[in-house]
Amino acid sequence: MRDLKQLVKAYDVRGVVPDQWDESLSRAFGAAFVQVTGASAIVVGHDMRPSSPSLSRAFAEGAAAYGADVVQIGLCSTDQLYYASGKLDLPGAMFTASHNPAQYNGIKLCRAGAAPVGQDTGLSEIRELVESWTAEDDTVTVPARDVEPGALSEQDTLRGYADHLLGLVDLTSIRPLKVAVDAGNGMGGHTVPTVFDGLPIELVPMYFELDGTFPNHEANPLDPKNLVDLQAKVREVGADVGLAFDGDADRCFVVDERGEPVSPSAITALVAAREIARAQAAGETEPTIIHNLITSWTVPEVVRELGATPVRTRVGHSFIKQEMAVTDAVFGGEHSAHYYFRDFWRADTGMLAALHVLAALGGQERTLSELTAEYDRYAASGEINSTVADQAASTAAVRAAYAGLEGTTMDELDGLTVAGPDWWFNLRASNTEPLLRLNVEAKDPARMAELRDGVLAVVRG
Repeated sequence: MRDLKQLVKAYDVRGVVPDQWDESLSRAFGAAFVQVTGASAIVVGHDMRPSSPSLSRAFAEGAAAYGADVVQIGLCSTDQLYYASGKLDLPGAMFTASHNPAQYNGIKLCRAGAAPVGQDTGLSEIRELVESWTAEDDTVTVPARDVEPGALSEQDTLRGYADHLLGLVDLTSIRPLKVAVDAGNGMGGHTVPTVFDGLPIELVPMYFELDGTFPNHEANPLDPKNLVDLQAKVREVGADVGLAFDGDADRCFVVDERGEPVSPSAITALVAAREIARAQAAGETEPTIIHNLITSWTVPEVVRELGATPVRTRVGHSFIKQEMAVTDAVFGGEHSAHYYFRDFWRADTGMLAALHVLAALGGQERTLSELTAEYDRYAASGEINSTVADQAASTAAVRAAYAGLEGTTMDELDGLTVAGPDWWFNLRASNTEPLLRLNVEAKDPARMAELRDGVLAVVRG
């Protein structure tokens, strides 16, 4: 019997099609989503994966059978689905497996206004309900419900999504820019042409053909090897900036005019500065900015320098969104290149972050590397994974090795964070694999390398 706990993750549904799930399960998830949320109407979208249209259609049918009207928006990015959920004030379901290989697919669920659905906010109840409908031979029988079936309709939200984003960032007076964009055969190829249409931008498109088999490279810009083509293109055509989107185009990575990657922490600081200025101009005396604990120390430094309040959170979108709701934060950023905006229903949108970068770059004459230099104050290791037999024991060994050092502090908000006068490191356990993830930052590269190697020697020793 299929183990739905392997399919239903902490924040979404994700697995191999058809081995782990198929249309019958998707139909059940649609019915369960309606029953758990009590929704009378929902919105459903999907990415370009070969299995996405049929899975999303089955989900819509299951939801309709349980009484919900279903607005189907078809091909869309994940943040376009969030836009639809916010604009229409409806719960939503996005069919995507983001940057996973072609044989995978999944569902990202949200309540009305793009509010997240995770294990503690309905996802475990949905899983338990689907499990109760699944027999030992893996057949799924959704019990009939004595309700009037909902109606299925279609709606195009792409233009509305683009107009909403462009209403949040003024790009009308920027200088002309040459922008190379690597969509990775993902949904950026669908959204970028409409969002950029009419702007003073010379677009150099790469891999805009929607192809869920990812024929050119994985649609995961977090892995440096997937940025190589964009870096080469930027240098070849003399672009002012390069943008790389992941498969469902909710994350955006930035390359400067030299073809060098710009740290997502630097982008977080740059966008935070712009959002702080906008909030202060609107009368907010001390806006709040959220950042997770593996973003650079540069981020809270910049936020404080600009008269705003930085708030540090655990890694993960549910923690960011929760803290944004509590603090009414104007913006939040993660070092994984997820960027969250209060004016976008606190949801993450790589496209809006990209527009902020273009507005900042085009609003002055410096190059992007010069512009972002002030937001790149430390040497960072990047995330380093180590396979360990016992995560807790390895973490305890590191804690013991660094305990009591003069001038250091420790906390366990998310894993183990140890900080000195001009350095810090964080060691976090993976929830799904026998891995420890290490991030190190220091004022200079030599100190960073020394710390990195010292911690890794203990972890792997």
